[in-house]
Amino acid sequence: MTRITREVICNFVVHHSSLRYFLEIAFNGQNYFGWQRQPQQVSVQETLEHALSTLLRSPVTIVGAGRTDAGVHARQIFAHFDIVEPFDPQNLMARLNGFLPKDISVNAIFEAPADAHARFDAVYREYQYVLTTKKDPFLHAFSFGVHQVPEIIKMNEAAAILLEHTDFQCFSKSKTDVRTYNCQITKAQWTQQEDTLIFTIGADRFLRNMVRAIVGTLLAVGYGKMDLEDFRAVLASKDRSEAGASVPGHALFLTKVTYPNNHFKL
Repeated sequence: MTRITREVICNFVVHHSSLRYFLEIAFNGQNYFGWQRQPQQVSVQETLEHALSTLLRSPVTIVGAGRTDAGVHARQIFAHFDIVEPFDPQNLMARLNGFLPKDISVNAIFEAPADAHARFDAVYREYQYVLTTKKDPFLHAFSFGVHQVPEIIKMNEAAAILLEHTDFQCFSKSKTDVRTYNCQITKAQWTQQEDTLIFTIGADRFLRNMVRAIVGTLLAVGYGKMDLEDFRAVLASKDRSEAGASVPGHALFLTKVTYPNNHFKL
């Protein structure tokens, strides 16, 4: 029997003998080396898998809606897993939240179609980046402090240019294994609330380090180090070295992940 044939049979068996569940999760990423499991580092994925495997008494592997960098937070992210034996979602959610560390919470568990996929079926993702222009001991862990107030009007003019493009190689981390640098950005806007500036960006997908690189480049515009034509030139260059420096990850939040209507068995 060939390897391909064995994989097809295994996939067929899993598809027809197991149940697929989705988790809705929130986490403070301060103590984690990002979402994805990796050797010698503590990740959100590994922590959740350990908790699920322990409580369900069966090895569980989860697939997340996407990766987050070290220190990045999520107010909403989804993941799916397969299991043979059914269980009470509400009961498991209560047990999980008692078992998990305080910086990870499971906000919902629900059954999904067997072919639903947390990553590939997501149609929209939204991030927020938080800047503060005033030193505040209660905000510094979740915002990036800047000493000067950037020109928010100029930054919004530059942000609007993002919606005219689809290739964002200039904002992608180097040596990444993606097949395409195309993303459809449908929202990119700065808002100000007293001493806090929040950048909200939404798209069908994001590249590694993309949001942090965009924010760093928009700040260059806001501080007059780059004008709108320079910003357009960065996008045309497809060269990461032409864009601004990446801002720190601790002020970045994944805030929303959206799936097609009627995607889950709620």
